[in-house]
Amino acid sequence: MDQTIFHLINERWTNHFLDLFMAALSDIDVWKPFLIIIVVAALIFGGFKARACIGCLLLSLILAQQVTHALKPAIDRSRPKQVETVRMVQLPKVHPEFRALFKKPIVRYSGQSDRTRSDPSFPSGHMTNNTVVAVCLTLFYGRRGALYWIVTAAMAYSRVYLGAHWPSDVVGTVFLATGEALLVIAFLELIWRWIAPKWMPATFERHPSLVINPSR
Repeated sequence: MDQTIFHLINERWTNHFLDLFMAALSDIDVWKPFLIIIVVAALIFGGFKARACIGCLLLSLILAQQVTHALKPAIDRSRPKQVETVRMVQLPKVHPEFRALFKKPIVRYSGQSDRTRSDPSFPSGHMTNNTVVAVCLTLFYGRRGALYWIVTAAMAYSRVYLGAHWPSDVVGTVFLATGEALLVIAFLELIWRWIAPKWMPATFERHPSLVINPSR
């Protein structure tokens, strides 16, 4: 089943528009300047909730990435391109990176040299990061934040489309990263309720919880 779904997405359900869209979606270098602008704007203009969200998000990402780096070699699951020939799509390398959005993506099939050039397949780093973001935004911003799950779902599809992961990799990573994010945020919530009354009583009086906002 895993291989069947992979080959349908990676080889048969393809077109030129999806090649560009999926390659662009997975290329963090393209979106990095925009993400930095969003984070800085949120820190300056977003108030306590935005700052708390970003703080929890960054800590959750750091810890989740450490778990991912530890699990990859421990599980040591091969990527699709390491065991068979797959269709691969990527953006051309240009500077500045966002100009790649206006270039034709590079489509090729994996070869022998690709079998030893990647880290293991599970968990997926892309899916870990985007799932953590989706969990944090949902907890802090409710239904509006939950819209990011659309991006996470598209990212999951793109990782299979681009030949980077098996479908079970992305599905398993969603559950793993969701649990990691919830545990980290629950821990930070406990720390806030323990430390803030002593060190920041005025702030704690206005914001007795990092996540729960009565006015939301």
